[in-house]
Amino acid sequence: MSDADPVNLLHQISRRAGSMSPALRGVAEVILADPEAAQAMSITELAGRAGVADSTVSRFIRDLHLDGYNQLRLGIAQAIYSRRADVGTDSEWVYEGILKDDPQGVVIEKVLHGSIDALVRSAERIDPETVSAIVDRVHDATSLYFVAMGSSSTVAESAVLRFTRAGKSCIFFRDQSAQAFGAATLRPTDLLFAISDSGDSTPVLAAVEIARVHGVHIVALTSVLQSALAGMADTVMLTSGAMASSDVYGESVTAKWGQLLAIDVLYANYATRYFSEAEEHLRESYLSAIKPTRSQRG
Repeated sequence: MSDADPVNLLHQISRRAGSMSPALRGVAEVILADPEAAQAMSITELAGRAGVADSTVSRFIRDLHLDGYNQLRLGIAQAIYSRRADVGTDSEWVYEGILKDDPQGVVIEKVLHGSIDALVRSAERIDPETVSAIVDRVHDATSLYFVAMGSSSTVAESAVLRFTRAGKSCIFFRDQSAQAFGAATLRPTDLLFAISDSGDSTPVLAAVEIARVHGVHIVALTSVLQSALAGMADTVMLTSGAMASSDVYGESVTAKWGQLLAIDVLYANYATRYFSEAEEHLRESYLSAIKPTRSQRG
């Protein structure tokens, strides 16, 4: 996607529709009339609803300077997710742009495109130089300590599994008090990863504050550069931000894809840069812990 801003895609379509040819305007009107339904349509279904040929939809996409039909759908999805419905306290939003009356097929499409979008936007925010610096710190650290809460804990556990297999000593406690206790035992040779999409999770900030007193280098995985966590960290690795969510749900699910991507990027770079060291541990962990759990066939 080049000239079109996905967050404002619906606005751009609305603004430009008046100057389009009747055929292209028909495509725009179908999208604007029901963005949720349009986002779930195939190119043929959208063309049929507008009464035009598939090639007309392709011209419509080129007119918006989009790279293809998938980017049109992703742009519509992101615009939908980024809007907050003005429906008062009894919001129809569940989370991540999903409405309470959405049919199952639409829910699947929204979850799919929200997840894809989170991965794409996170990849765009990951800085190779930052990755390189973190990888070297991982190599030099005595141990890797992870702090997280809620669904970000799953990301921390994923990181522990990966880096432990590569030969690093890793620590993560699900219990928030244990995270704070553990932070008090860290030393300047350790490395702390703080994982919080909002960057404002108070238990995470508390553990970080304790670790800072002990001279520990802090790596933050967050989507908000202006957050309290980013301000406290020595190194910030940015991930994709949360989409619009209801106040009841309150936590982004698709944002976790960005966090998982960041961990995998760090792990893959570590395993390749320090291959000669990691290979031995990877091989041993496979033979001793993974292979015995696999059924032997034939």
